[in-house]
Amino acid sequence: MTISSFIAKIPALLIYPFQFKYFGKRSKIVAPLKIDGKKNICIGNHVYISSQVWLLCLPLTNSKNPILKIGNGCKIGNFNHICATESVVFENDVLTADKVYVADHLHSFENINVPIHQQAIRQINTVVIGEGSWIGENVCIIGASIGKHCVIGANAVVTKDIPDYSVAVGIPARVIKKYNFETKQWEKVE
Repeated sequence: MTISSFIAKIPALLIYPFQFKYFGKRSKIVAPLKIDGKKNICIGNHVYISSQVWLLCLPLTNSKNPILKIGNGCKIGNFNHICATESVVFENDVLTADKVYVADHLHSFENINVPIHQQAIRQINTVVIGEGSWIGENVCIIGASIGKHCVIGANAVVTKDIPDYSVAVGIPARVIKKYNFETKQWEKVE
């Protein structure tokens, strides 16, 4: 038996702790589509990352220390695409549905004489998704942060920060409800 065939038989759970910057206890990545920049990725404890997820954390915008951090207890849905060129952080217990896209950067497209894929990657803003938030199906979050205990409705495109304890929907996403701590209810925003 060759070394490479032996290594191929070792479960990913045994290899991941040595490949990532940090890989927590009882965490699992099920059949990833692609993982780029593992040495820049931190996976907390009790994290479940569903199948066909693409994680990327590379210094494509010349960041010295790019970081992609997925906090303890996060549950990441199928077909998510999470990209950091500087910093994307999922705080603890974030839940994402399927087909969610999160990035802290965009492709440049200013020069119409050059194909977009040949133009530079441009840093927008770092992204933080707050503790206990729920990100709905097909949501895109581009260079914006989400507060803690937020709900982002299906198909929303988030390009501006969403405050704590908010429900946001639409393209572009806008806050439609906030939690009122006095009445202990979610209330519509005028």
